[in-house]
Amino acid sequence: MQGTPPAPARRRLRRAAVALIAVMPLLGAAVPAQGAPTGQSSASLSAQTAQSRQASYDSAAAPASARSPQAPSAPRGSRTTDVSVNAITPAVPEPGGTLTLEGTITNKGDATIGNAHLGLRLSSAMNSRSTLDQASRRTGFLLSADGPEIPGQTKKIKALRPGVTLDFSLTVPVDELGLGPSGVYHLGVSLTGQTKARPYPQILGIRRSFLPWQTTEAQTKTELTYMWPLISSSHLTARTESDEQQTPVFRDDELAKDIAPGGRLQQLVALGSKLPITWVVDPDLLASVDAMTGPYEVRTEDDKTTPGKGQEQAKQWLNSLQEAVEGEEIIALPFADPDLASLAHRGREVGGTLSRLRPATELAVDTVETILHMTPNTDFAWPAEGAVDSSVVQVATSGGAHNVIARSDSLREGGLHYTPTGARPIGGGTTAVVADHGLSTAFSGDMSRAGAATQAVQRFLSETLTITQQVPNQQRSLVVAPQRMPTVSQAQAMADALQSLSGGDRWTTALSLPKAAKAKPDPSAKRSVPGPGSYPGRLRKQELPAEAFLDVQETQGLLGDFRKILTQEDKVVTPFGNAIDREVSNSWRGRPDEAARFRNSVQGRLKGLTRKVELIQKSDLTLSGRSATIPVTVQNNLLQGVNGLELRLKSSRSIGLEVQDGQPVAVDGGHSQSVKFETTAKANGRTTVTAQLFTADDKPYGPPMDFQVKVTSITSTVLLVIAGGVLLVVLAGIRMYTQRRRRGPAQDPEAPLDPDAPLDDASEEEEDEDESGEGTDEGTDEGTADAGQPGERRPDTTAESGGPQDTGEKVDR
Repeated sequence: MQGTPPAPARRRLRRAAVALIAVMPLLGAAVPAQGAPTGQSSASLSAQTAQSRQASYDSAAAPASARSPQAPSAPRGSRTTDVSVNAITPAVPEPGGTLTLEGTITNKGDATIGNAHLGLRLSSAMNSRSTLDQASRRTGFLLSADGPEIPGQTKKIKALRPGVTLDFSLTVPVDELGLGPSGVYHLGVSLTGQTKARPYPQILGIRRSFLPWQTTEAQTKTELTYMWPLISSSHLTARTESDEQQTPVFRDDELAKDIAPGGRLQQLVALGSKLPITWVVDPDLLASVDAMTGPYEVRTEDDKTTPGKGQEQAKQWLNSLQEAVEGEEIIALPFADPDLASLAHRGREVGGTLSRLRPATELAVDTVETILHMTPNTDFAWPAEGAVDSSVVQVATSGGAHNVIARSDSLREGGLHYTPTGARPIGGGTTAVVADHGLSTAFSGDMSRAGAATQAVQRFLSETLTITQQVPNQQRSLVVAPQRMPTVSQAQAMADALQSLSGGDRWTTALSLPKAAKAKPDPSAKRSVPGPGSYPGRLRKQELPAEAFLDVQETQGLLGDFRKILTQEDKVVTPFGNAIDREVSNSWRGRPDEAARFRNSVQGRLKGLTRKVELIQKSDLTLSGRSATIPVTVQNNLLQGVNGLELRLKSSRSIGLEVQDGQPVAVDGGHSQSVKFETTAKANGRTTVTAQLFTADDKPYGPPMDFQVKVTSITSTVLLVIAGGVLLVVLAGIRMYTQRRRRGPAQDPEAPLDPDAPLDDASEEEEDEDESGEGTDEGTDEGTADAGQPGERRPDTTAESGGPQDTGEKVDR
């Protein structure tokens, strides 16, 4: 710009202007309140303007109770308009370059703003993190802090009616900003204008942002570790549509949206692939997406299912992730990201709840190796928001981790005037990797508004520069552990900040998390872990209740008993074991009702499967006699066989009913088996017999089945049958005896007949029959046959008559 004085002269002019404006209120005390008379000096007019301007600032900043009751409800003073700085390009200006600021202005007042212009204001350098905090909390305009307008860098704004929003763009040469030594500056965009009610120039709105400025390369760069979390809530259930096909069932189809183009998880992978980060992955997410690559079902509101449609998105997401992490180091959390604080505070006293931590870590390794074809690092535990106490550390290390990711607001530094290195040995071979609280929460707010995202990026960059300048010659290592599930806008803001640090000779250098855990600890940093009483109450309220761990314990016991009888236990143990891990996930924090519904659905599904192996109810029995057989049927409606069961019967009364010892049970899927028990009774009576299945370790399996048994020694029916049998035997014996008497001694059938031989004496009965004229049939006069002469033979009259051969039988008439 021609005729512009050099930078030092401009700075002196600005300082003089600031001093002049500061004394204007004192000079304005002599000015009449209702205006200046004709011929009033320009200095007096300027003093009056400054006094009125300061009064408007004070009115805007004063509390509502101190203002006049006639004051309008619309915003006044420096809050009349909302100035938003939506983009600062570049985020870190370079000497000799240009700086562009883009944003919007919205008139929130009730009057049109005219004669307005935008200007830039620059504060002095801020050299501490506390100064940055104070500056970020300030809202109203303060001339001594915000500084005067930078000369020659203003932009006129047309009349702005109430409620109207106007876009703006300001481009200024960096050398015209008058930046001094390296540090962080507060750069403000202010709107100066006037209204009909206040027809004089006044500050009607201002927005500040942080501007990091580096003139020379840092002597010692700060090592920066940024954790990039790939974590999601639990979506996969324990339910499968078929034991044979093992078709997975999802609670909803939200995961398909997250991995689709533009979705949260898709953006995290796409952004992370270009950044110097450390991937932190929940293996459950990988397993869930991998399950979506094939056929899967999605549960509907009426508890039915519908086919899922995210197969292509799942395949594409996994391929993109494999490419992004190639050659990188992955930190794998225990499977399903367990809530370590809830386990420490609520579940530790419930038996068996901690027993799954180590298997969950082992499962994490298997999952990552199977899906991503690389071995992850499982030596890190990450409690929710990095909040730790002594009990949380103990639980975290019980799963095999030697490094616990904490946050600096849990391990307060005390009187240190600088930010120390994150690695802290805390005893027992455990290292607390302390993430910086300010940097870790920099992007936790609503980043969907461009102004909020830009402000967060500039603050993050400024914080890291300030930390580096605290102890310029001391090497330090910073760790950033952001929120577990950042939104798309949050992830984009995080990526913008890291990209700004990556370009040029910045003041940080990237470091992986495993190396950060091995960094040289700061001897002055706090290493003691606070007790359980110091755990934040806000986070404690979000923990799973104790009842949740009782449910987990019951489900674990039920699954442990069920697996012992299955011939293909993996088809049940794998989905239900993973579901139990998901029941204690960090993703349930603050969602107690949803967590309870998930636990109930898992347990209800498992109980339903166990009931498919059952005893068929018997009707009452009557045992006739002192010994009998009792059959009991075991039915298996599973699609796989069961074995390892034993069926036992027990009588409830001492009537001397002795039952055979328990018998083993093995039933194929979809079949039933009848098990027979031999019994003996010593007395008659009625008793209740209980049938119960037992596992191999003598635990009852399923509910018992009772039925009534009546024992009788000999029933009336049995007596009739026995009497009938005896009578038939007696009658048969009488007939055989009678027939033998009729035949007499045996004769030689070849002997010739002797017509002169006398007949043998017949029995009295036969003689009575002859006398009565009742002989044998024609041609068979066996009653006149001479059986006493061995040489005589009767004619074969039977053969001649066509009847049966002579058998010696007699038919009584």
